[in-house]
This record gives sequence, structure tokens and C-alpha cells, in this order.
Amino acid sequence: MITGPLKRQVDQIWSTFWSSGISNPLTVIEQLSYLLFIKRLDDIQTRRERQAQRTGTLDFEPVFGPDEQHLRWSRFKQLPPEAMLRTVQQDVFPFIKTLGQGDDPDTTGSTYAKHMEGAVFMIADPALLARTVERMDGLDLDDRDTKGDLYEYMLSKLSTSGQNGQFRTPRHIIKLMVDLVAPRPTDTICDPACGTAGFLVAAGEYLRDHYPDLLLDVDRRAHFHERAFTGYDFDATMLRIGSMNMMLHGVENPHIEHQDTLADTAAHLRDRFSLVLANPPFTGSLDYERTAKDLQAGAKTRKTELLFMRLILRLLEPGGRAAVIVPDGVLFGSTKAHKAIREELVERHQLDAVVSMPSGVFKPYAGVSTAILLFTKTGTGGTEGVWFYEMTADGFSLDDKRQPVDENDLPDLLTRWQDRAVEVDRPRTAQSFVVPKAEIAEQSYDLSFNRYREVEYEAVEYDPPAVILTDLRALEQEIQDDLDALEALIA
Repeated sequence: MITGPLKRQVDQIWSTFWSSGISNPLTVIEQLSYLLFIKRLDDIQTRRERQAQRTGTLDFEPVFGPDEQHLRWSRFKQLPPEAMLRTVQQDVFPFIKTLGQGDDPDTTGSTYAKHMEGAVFMIADPALLARTVERMDGLDLDDRDTKGDLYEYMLSKLSTSGQNGQFRTPRHIIKLMVDLVAPRPTDTICDPACGTAGFLVAAGEYLRDHYPDLLLDVDRRAHFHERAFTGYDFDATMLRIGSMNMMLHGVENPHIEHQDTLADTAAHLRDRFSLVLANPPFTGSLDYERTAKDLQAGAKTRKTELLFMRLILRLLEPGGRAAVIVPDGVLFGSTKAHKAIREELVERHQLDAVVSMPSGVFKPYAGVSTAILLFTKTGTGGTEGVWFYEMTADGFSLDDKRQPVDENDLPDLLTRWQDRAVEVDRPRTAQSFVVPKAEIAEQSYDLSFNRYREVEYEAVEYDPPAVILTDLRALEQEIQDDLDALEALIA
């Protein structure tokens, strides 16, 4: 977890950019990402040099050649501000933009470098660059967890800023979804609208925590770094930031690709992944012409949340699992497209769970109620009963401030999910219960929690009307007596 002093250092760097006129949080993060990457390249070179000295051999692949030593962070940080800016602008930045052709996943093969082609270095003030380099130089980035937490803290600035519509899924909700699907070392994991790659990062951390020997096996290590993680997005800036996020969390070569996954150009992406984690955009709509024809099969729609549901089913291989955030309208919408996707999940695949979340989870930016759908692609059915859970608290206040509070259903939710055998016997008055498939079909495949919840009404006994009237007259007389006494005092 990022410490107070480290937070203060990041806040100081952030304030430096703002005071210099660069206030767009996405721009700040992108520029800091470049500098972090430049610093990391020097760290890699230093580590290889030290290893070569220990082993007594000079046979190692350098990041910087003999004529490129002036490009290293440790060298240019000692220059005066004007010379430092000139070196970074004219030499260092062009250098890192050419690193995408190599095969070494530790440096030149990183997807971050691959997405650098359209990058622009926007720091034009020598004093700003000098102050930023000085403060970043004091950050201890040797530890992978520290690097990852630092970058997560930087990315949280996107949420607190509220600009550009770049709102991240809350980290604790991401972690919950990852815990619910429990990734395996052999999984191929995809987020079709990855943004900053938060779901992929969390999946990687889960694998490291639950399989401590994962990276000791040659094949598993290669799978983890090269094949396990795939993210798609059509925003070049988010691709760079997402790649950097993965890199700082120790995933050397994830597939973070430029792709509009709803378009015809992505029609070839099918039956590829064993696990999908996603919070796809659901605030907009698309023209029919821009979307793949197979996503419109059965019921045409412009609703992106419904198109992404069909896309995810296409992306999954048979037996693949998914955890997806959807707006509540997907659960009970009455259009043909809404009903079709719910029926498909229940009848053709295996719908495992519907977790309803309170409307404040995405505040202060969106008050819409949402739910998490957990399902398995089978193509042959398999739904016997669907587990419903109503989350009423997530550990934070449900107002715009989102301050930490004691009320938190997430641990209970996870415990009940992991012991679902006893859930079948829970009454419909509880916070969670199982509903048979036949009953869901009878309700036009409505997946809203309240459709199946039974409300307990507590009997309340009241006095007979005559007694209530007598009490009212006595109360009225008491009031009149008090008024008479008050009038006597002021007479």
C-alpha cells in the first residue's frame, strides 16, 4: 500500500504540473508515464551492469549503447534545466519511441513502447522538467508493489478530477469481481474496453498472491508475461497508460491492442479467452453501420451495454467465464434486445449470479444503479438456478464524498459466493438466495433482485378507534390548559 510520504511526493509532482499550466489529469499522467518509463530503462541497464559485474562477464544486452549513455536518467538528471529539456526533447524521447521493434520483453518488446509512435512530449518548460525529475528521482521504485501502488494512486487522480469522462471502476469493486471469478494460472484473460487496464492488473495481482510459485515455472512464467492478459481500447492515450500500468505491476508484455471491439474489424475475435472481466461503457449508443453484424443478430439495438454483452459471449471460448458490470436496465429492460440477451444467458449458457449494487458506487460521476453478472459460456445451456445478492453497502458512503464507512457487504458477499451450496436453502427474505431457472423463465427472464425477493411484513397492533379518540381529546384538553395558564401569566 502506498505510504503517506510517497503520496505527498506524488501530490507535489502533480501540483508542479498544475502550477505550470498543465491541468488535464490525463495529460499529466501520460507525461509522468513517459518519465517513469525513461527512469525504468536506466534502472534495467544498471541492474544488468551490476549482474554482469557479479558474474564476472560483460556479455549482456544493454538498453543504452556506448554512444547513448547521455540518454540515461542518471546522466541527464545532472544537467542544467535548459540542457536537460533539450536532451530529453531531442534525444531521449525520440529514442524511446524507436524501442518498439525489438524482441526483449523487459525493454523493447513492451506494449508500452509499441504504442509510443503517436506520443508527444508536452513538457516545454525547463524548470517544470527539472523539478519533476528531481522529485521523481526521490521515489523508491525498486519494489514492484510500490511501483504498482504509486501508479494506481496516480490513476486515482482521473476519478477525483472528473474530466474527459475517464472514470475508473472503483478498485475495491474490481478486486471483488476478480475474487469472484478466481483466475487460474492457465487462464487467458481479456478486457474488451480496458482503459487503464485495472481489471487486468487486479487479475495479475490475484495470480501472484494465490499462486506464489507461478513465476518459478518456465512455461507458466512465459504464459503470464506473454499470453495471459489482453486488453482492447480505441483511445491511444489510454493504451499507453494501460500498458504502463501493467508494466509497473510486473507484467512485461501484455497484449494491449488498439481495437474498437464492437466494429466489423473485430469480427475475427471469437472463442479466444477463458476469462473476461469488464465494465464496458454504457452511457452512449452506436449506429448500426459501425457495429459487427453478428452483434445485432436476433435483435437490433444501439445500446452499447447490450452489444458488449454479445461481444463478450463471442470472445469467450466454450467453458469461459465472465464477470461484467451492467446498468440495471439490462436486468429488466422490456425491449426485444433486452429480453433476447437475458434469455440467451439463461437458456443457451450458464448464468451463475446477479449481484445488485447500490446506486452510489460510481458517484460522484454517475448515480445509475448497476449490477455484476457472472456467467459461463456453454452454448448448450446449463443454468439450473441463479444466485442473487443485494449489496447495500460497499465500505464507502454512497454520497458524492465516498468516504470510508464501517458498513461493508463485500466480505459477506464473497463468503456466501464461495459457499453457494447452502444458498439454495436461504429464504427469499434474505440478502441472498437462489432462484430456479423455470421461475426466471416465467418472469420473462427478469433478473432484478426485487422481482424474486419476498418481503416480511411485521404485524402491528393498534388501539381501537374509540381509545385513540379518547387519547386525542385528552391531549387536546392538556394543550388548552397550557394555553390558558400561559395567557394568565401575561395578562
